[in-house]
Amino acid sequence: MLWILFALGAALSWGLYGPALHRGQVALGNPMRALLCVGIAYFLIGVLVPVISLASQGQLNGFSMKGSVGATLAGALGAAGAVCIIYAFRSGGLPTYVMPLVFAGAPLVNVLYSMWLHPPKTSPNPLLYVGFVLAALGGGLVLYFKPQS
Repeated sequence: MLWILFALGAALSWGLYGPALHRGQVALGNPMRALLCVGIAYFLIGVLVPVISLASQGQLNGFSMKGSVGATLAGALGAAGAVCIIYAFRSGGLPTYVMPLVFAGAPLVNVLYSMWLHPPKTSPNPLLYVGFVLAALGGGLVLYFKPQS
């Protein structure tokens, strides 16, 4: 059940990500400065922590090409998402609009892509599609009824 705490940690981190990024982007005056800072943070956390951890375990070897390419592609997708969020802010979007669209849309994309990659053995329960509609509707309701700043 420890995974639930980590999942909640990710939700908390990513839930705070948009407003923090927007605040930094506005304060820096140029969205590319904000992206550079995001990149530095990715490097510090995403490169130094695993290098230190793997080195301390004597496991800095044994990388497969397939795993390395897949994980690097995943990192590129994460970075591309950050660039898209920065450009959404740069184009006038605010965290109260941008982030609900991102977080309502991402699970839909995730499930559809995962089903394509790993086709279900049986036909999905029709409630899955009700869930898609409710997720989209929920994102729309959050956007429509958000508190005014």
